[in-house]
Formats: sequence, C-alpha cells, structure tokens
Amino acid sequence: MTRTRVIAALVMAPTAIAAILLLPTPWLAALAALIVLAGLWEWLKLAEIDDSLPRTVLVGLNLLLMVLLVWASRSDEGFSPVLFQLATLAGAIGWGAALLWLWRPGFSAGHRPWTRAFKLAAGTLATIPAWAALCLIHSDNFAGLSGGGDPGAHRWLLTALALVWAADSGAYFAGRTWGRRKLAPTISPNKTLEGALGGLVAGLAVALAFGSFAGAGLAQLPALALVAAATVLASILGDLVESLLKRQAGVKDSGDLIPGHGGVLDRIDGVLAALPVFAIGKDIFGF
Repeated sequence: MTRTRVIAALVMAPTAIAAILLLPTPWLAALAALIVLAGLWEWLKLAEIDDSLPRTVLVGLNLLLMVLLVWASRSDEGFSPVLFQLATLAGAIGWGAALLWLWRPGFSAGHRPWTRAFKLAAGTLATIPAWAALCLIHSDNFAGLSGGGDPGAHRWLLTALALVWAADSGAYFAGRTWGRRKLAPTISPNKTLEGALGGLVAGLAVALAFGSFAGAGLAQLPALALVAAATVLASILGDLVESLLKRQAGVKDSGDLIPGHGGVLDRIDGVLAALPVFAIGKDIFGF
C-alpha cells in the first residue's frame, strides 16, 4: 500500500504543480471545479445520499452555482472579484463555525432528515468557497485576467497548496515518530498534538520558502508566517471534519478513486478549509 501511495503521489504532485504554474486561470478554474465537485460527490455519499440520481442533481446544482458566480461577476470592464470574495469570506466563517460542530459531534449523528440537510449545506459551504478562493489567488483577484496583476500570482497558489501538503506530511511523520497525546480521540484517534505541531512546523517552513519564490520580500515574511500558521490550522480543521463525516458514515475512506490514497475528498479535505483562509490573509496583508 505504501509503494502504491508513493507512486500515486509522484504522479499527482508534478501534474498539479504544472497545472498551477502553466495553465491560465480559466482553464485551471475548470479543472479545479471538476476536482472539487468530485470531492463533493463523495461528501454527499458520506451524508447518506446513496442513490446516484439525487447525488448527480445536487452536484449539478453546485456546478450551476459556480457558473452563476462567474456569469454574475462579468462586467464591461472585465471581471469583478466581489462575489468571489464574499463566497471566500463565507467559507472562512463557515469553517470557523465548524469548531462548534467538532466540539459537539453528536449534533450531526444519526439518520435524521435535518442532520442530512445540515451535511448537504455544509458540503456546499466547504467546496464552493474553496474553489472561489483558488480562482482569486491564481488570478490576483482577477487582475491577471486582463494582463495586469501580480506576475507571481500562480506561484502564490502553489505556495498555499504546498504548505498544506507539507503540513499533512509533517503531521503524518511527526505523529508516527513522537505522537503520544490525542488531538481528537473521539473523531480521529490516530491524530496527535505532536503530529499537529510537526505539521505546523513543516507548513511554516514550506510557506516561507515558496513565498520567497512567489515574490515575498523580507519584510513580508512575518505576515506570511502568520497567515501560513492560520492556514495550517484550518487544514487540520478540514481534515477533522472529514474524519467526523467518515466516522459517522462508518467508512474508512471517502472513496477509492486514487490508488493508495482513498477518495478525492481524502486528498482535498484540508485544502477546502485552507484556501479561503489563505486568500483572505493574503488580501489583508497584501503580499
């Protein structure tokens, strides 16, 4: 399994990096929409939408929402980022509220209709804002679509994703090596405080390195470190929320699409929570 996992990672990582750095934002947005909606498909299954037809309809409605966001953002001067920024902010607020969900996980337990409706709404609030944030970061708030904007905007998206990937790997290895104290034993027994700390250190190191590559000056590194720390913590939150969904659904993985890695949602759970936080932090501090 470990060999398969490594091979899959060696294929996915270069492909993702090439897409981020080389594709124009509209093409990357379309590719990202497919990935995010695939994750939503698995989220809906964890929410006990077992039949394919209702899941297809719900995923289609979320796709329609993406299209409407793009359509409503068009103007004579180009694209306005306002609606995408509002969606990103809503996502960040939603993930903050998810702390209450993790604090009282029994809130969504059972097979009651309203718990299912809650998980459906949470799925939309997790996926659409993350996609909106990705589009904003990659295009420098759409300035890059008209030929202006930060020429390093693509690199900033790579920075955001790389720090999440590094945090995930750092948490895994630190947890296996030094993990003693459980982070959330009733939700994800394998996650430890030591692992979270290892992930934070790895994420910060990668953020500073990639941020310099993206064009951050020395004076901007403290702000970048602060945003990176918040982004890592958000990614841990996203991971825990998906772990809760899987535990309540009684499954180990969200799917089996990626060999050795489980489903798409298993790979992007942390990213869904991290991207809105990083996008907002980047705008606040202006790096």
